[in-house]
Amino acid sequence: MSTAAAAPRTGAVLADLLPASRTRDIALVLGGAALTGLAAQIAVPVPGSPVPVTGQTFAALLVGTALGARRGFLSLALYTLVGMAGMPWFSAGSSGPGGASFGYVLGMLLAATVVGALARRGGDRSALPTAGTMVIGSAVIYAVGVPYLALSTGMAPGAAVAAGLVPFLLGDALKAALAMGALPAAWKLLGNKG
Repeated sequence: MSTAAAAPRTGAVLADLLPASRTRDIALVLGGAALTGLAAQIAVPVPGSPVPVTGQTFAALLVGTALGARRGFLSLALYTLVGMAGMPWFSAGSSGPGGASFGYVLGMLLAATVVGALARRGGDRSALPTAGTMVIGSAVIYAVGVPYLALSTGMAPGAAVAAGLVPFLLGDALKAALAMGALPAAWKLLGNKG
């Protein structure tokens, strides 16, 4: 008999460790959207930028990683659609389409899908792959958010990078460090049952 823990099954994400059902998937999608909406209320203005530092990017990346690409996409799509319809759960209680930071919301939708796909390939099982997954997810958010910021405000590309990317890099490094500890710890706590 071997006492070693079983290796995690590739293709599983943390949400897959819950008993499978349609009700589970619906609850996870709703919960992911709600978590992102709540985290968006943690908003700190950044001098010189129309985009605040928020908790929503971290929540969106965690939702995508924990739920997988499909459920992560559905959670962020729900978050986006409900916010566009008037629910005040975008950053600092804002809602509706448009605005300087709406591109980041669209980027989070895509990023949740990307990090969910990476998590299915084991990108959340240990510290370094988790850091890489979070960096890629953040890059996807900026790849959509910064150009949208430039277009919506009329900023030159360099000014949009200075206002919509540079001030957030330290915070993103801290978020990646949190994820590097939290996600692999969750897998370890659950005994690598995936």
